[in-house]
Amino acid sequence: MACVIFQAMEVARHLEEPTADYSSPAFSKRFLLTATGIILIAAVFGGTVGSTRRFTRTSTSVKAYRAPEEIERDYNEAIATITSNYSGEIDHEKATQAAIQGMLSTLDPHSMYFPYNEFRKLKEDQDSRFYGIGVTIVQHRDGVYVQSAVEGTPAARLGLRYGDRILEVDGKDARDWTSEQVSKNVRGARGEPVTLKVERVGSEAPLYFTIVRDSVPLPTVRNSYMIRPGTGYIGLTGGFQRSSDDELREAMKKLDEQGMRQLILDLRGNPGGLLDQAIEVAGEFLPRGQVVVSVKGRTEYSEPIVYKSSGSDPATVPLVILINRNTASASEIVAGAIQDHGRGLIVGETSFGKGLVQRIFPLPYNTGLTLTTARYYTPYGRSLQRDYSSGSLYDYYTRHDAEVDKPAQNSRNLDSPLALASPTPHPQTGPAVKTAAGRVFYGGGGITPDIEVKEPLNSPERLRIAEAAFHFTRQLAAGLLPGLENYKVDKVQYGKNPKQTDFAINDRVLDAFKNFVKSQSELQVTPSQVDADLEFAKLRLRQEIITAAFSNDAGARVLLDGDTQVLRALEALPDAKRLAESVKSGTTLG
Repeated sequence: MACVIFQAMEVARHLEEPTADYSSPAFSKRFLLTATGIILIAAVFGGTVGSTRRFTRTSTSVKAYRAPEEIERDYNEAIATITSNYSGEIDHEKATQAAIQGMLSTLDPHSMYFPYNEFRKLKEDQDSRFYGIGVTIVQHRDGVYVQSAVEGTPAARLGLRYGDRILEVDGKDARDWTSEQVSKNVRGARGEPVTLKVERVGSEAPLYFTIVRDSVPLPTVRNSYMIRPGTGYIGLTGGFQRSSDDELREAMKKLDEQGMRQLILDLRGNPGGLLDQAIEVAGEFLPRGQVVVSVKGRTEYSEPIVYKSSGSDPATVPLVILINRNTASASEIVAGAIQDHGRGLIVGETSFGKGLVQRIFPLPYNTGLTLTTARYYTPYGRSLQRDYSSGSLYDYYTRHDAEVDKPAQNSRNLDSPLALASPTPHPQTGPAVKTAAGRVFYGGGGITPDIEVKEPLNSPERLRIAEAAFHFTRQLAAGLLPGLENYKVDKVQYGKNPKQTDFAINDRVLDAFKNFVKSQSELQVTPSQVDADLEFAKLRLRQEIITAAFSNDAGARVLLDGDTQVLRALEALPDAKRLAESVKSGTTLG
């Protein structure tokens, strides 16, 4: 889960050496000194160096701590014993990393150590840009495939296309790789080539592409368009990075020019990011001077720092924000500010519940860590951080608790929107907080939506239909299905908002799809299963062919048109308008 982090990096220590020999005696000495310091710090925080998987509160009694020199002596003796007696080779780098992460894991779930490659990726993500070839990839049952090439990137210029199966990367067999492994091997230094071997439907022999890596945009606004006449949709789902507010402002400007009168802002799956960008994004909707968030910490934040909106011309359109269980951190700051001030309504599921602020500290040899230095609070004083004092790390990150598995209760009734504006508190949450227009909310467990709408769970049958739809569309887009040659995609048309008449899923396509699954027994889908869930099959087929023809963004819009949470958000826009007007007039809601 990404962090709320400060953009400014505090350099702990900078070494000019670009590389290090981790097997050298010099490094071994540095390892002993560094690791000793790590153990001392860990002891001060009341933890042990180990791969702990549970977070428990430790005693704050002075008697719980030992003298630093005693701890250092024990640790040095342990290191000497290991070095002298261990039967195999000692990986000092790995041991140091484990020691650092072990220490951090005793603090909270969000203080983390980043080895070289991961730290580089963290900085690339912050810049909303990285060096690669420019494709989105997806993992299917038999390998990793290209889903779409990003417009203007090296991959798009050289002709990588939807459905290309990645067989090799620089001569290394990639057929059994995960999408993460493919991504890691394709990324690299700018200007360096990478060679891909791909399998393409309709080509008898594999194709080879040697692509020179270049800067690839990694926007945080992944989609923006007019979802209905007068209604804009902006998917700010790619985190909060340095360009997020600029991207949002540009998207809103374009939608305004198309006649936008109300807006759905999608923060589902947004893991968070830079604190200053969350403040700027919230400021696009809040009047100048309104509180966005306050931060309280141990050191420079011993007195709360209050951050306010600085926007001079905020948008006044009715606003609904979509959230889900993976909406976290900086995105919760935005949702919390909008909810506290009654600027808009929140639709979806209770958010992740991360109210901790991290700062990035670079370490020697281009590694680094994020360390929790403060907590944030919504404008009216709610802390959204979920309890992590007990339970496993798995349970914490997967929200694996009884509450999230319960059916929605007391979901808002749109016939009486304002009278039921205060969500029902979750068990063991924080105190009640009265916000704008007299609405009451509770902290301690994420953002509870005004209107709770569960995300539908895909059944195994639906997952298999979706998988079959992809493999069928590879044939369809290649023009290999008799009678459906007009569905062949010769070239991607970027920037097009698909019409209902584009690549329509008619009876001929459905018949071909049912014949396809009948002939492909390994897909484990039968024609009768397709008939039993026909609307879903049509939706997935259309999403796949639109992705092939118009890019990944256009394909995502197809799915949004039938998204239950989006549809409820559209219905809630009049309520959002009434709420904002009530707050503006100073009316207290009953």
